[in-house]
Amino acid sequence: MRVLLVEDDASLREGMGELISELAQVHAVSTGEEAVAAIEAERFVLVISDLRISGGELGGRTVVEAARKRHQAVAIVSAATPDEVIQAVQPQVADAMLLKPFQIDDIYALVERFIALRQDVEQLATQGQRPAASAWAPQGVHVQSAREDALRAMWVSVTAGGDFGWTFHPTPSGVGVQVVEGVLEVDGMSYSAPGYFFLGAGQAPRMRSPEGCLVVAVGLKGQG
Repeated sequence: MRVLLVEDDASLREGMGELISELAQVHAVSTGEEAVAAIEAERFVLVISDLRISGGELGGRTVVEAARKRHQAVAIVSAATPDEVIQAVQPQVADAMLLKPFQIDDIYALVERFIALRQDVEQLATQGQRPAASAWAPQGVHVQSAREDALRAMWVSVTAGGDFGWTFHPTPSGVGVQVVEGVLEVDGMSYSAPGYFFLGAGQAPRMRSPEGCLVVAVGLKGQG
């Protein structure tokens, strides 16, 4: 798993990168422009970006927007208050905040939270028991869903040609989603099994499956 770190302060970038590298591979950049290019080129389990980034024209809000378009989780680092961060990135919404001054354990907890989400989704997709036939409920012509509240999970089955808006967040927070079978197109991006992506709180993109698919979504634990 890889984490994208966006920080213009070289010493802080190096220090944070060393800590994160104990949990995941790190791709560290110093400008918003480099961050957007990286997000468009590959997938990260988490994007961590400073709110105010010097050395270029693009700031943390643009990084959040780029991560949202590519269905990747994103956290903002800032010395501002939570309300100031929320206002600064509007209309986008970050999935977590790391407020300065922070402790080493805060960085570990942030990264571990999103790594654990992906691990939970992958484990359920590959090793979990599929819901019983009685658990499934129709959601329109082409879609059925089955909720597993104890696991903060939702299974979604789509028949060939299904076109629908995503409404299946099992929790109020974001969700990690894995395509278990088939192909799912999300806002024009295609995910083939075992493709993984992240949807933030409130995201309800348009989806379709040309050949049918089965997906599982697991809610993000806690608040950040």
